[in-house]
Amino acid sequence: SLPAPYLPVGCAEPYSGMAAAGAAAAAAAAAAASSLVQYVVLRGDLSRPPLSWPLGAVVAQGCHAALAAAHAHRQHPDTGNYLELGGAMRTVVLEAPDEAALTKLAETLKQHSIDHEVWTEQPDNMATCLALRPYPKEQVHQHLKKLKLLK
Repeated sequence: SLPAPYLPVGCAEPYSGMAAAGAAAAAAAAAAASSLVQYVVLRGDLSRPPLSWPLGAVVAQGCHAALAAAHAHRQHPDTGNYLELGGAMRTVVLEAPDEAALTKLAETLKQHSIDHEVWTEQPDNMATCLALRPYPKEQVHQHLKKLKLLK
């Protein structure tokens, strides 16, 4: 076996301390990233009469909004950290009863400087969904807590 590498006295300790500090910082960053959530708010009336959209069309609206929000805010560190989570990403899909409720929510989010994107379906020019960029839940939950999970 090879001899242990020679390190001057006192050098090994600072390097091992740096590794421990780096590991602790990485663990803290991972914990912060794991608390990130992307909220998607879909109109519940899209799937009910008289609109009666197919399930796939409704799901597509949520996908469009989520991607638009991630793209528009791709430079934000929370967005990057969220996307790095891969299969551990957490998305919560909520329901706004109708277009008026969705529009009111968008206005509230704008007033509170919460980054989001409203998806407007064309050519109908109909707001169908909104999505926030990824946020720590505690920063945005208060504005969404009155909404129910989409069913």
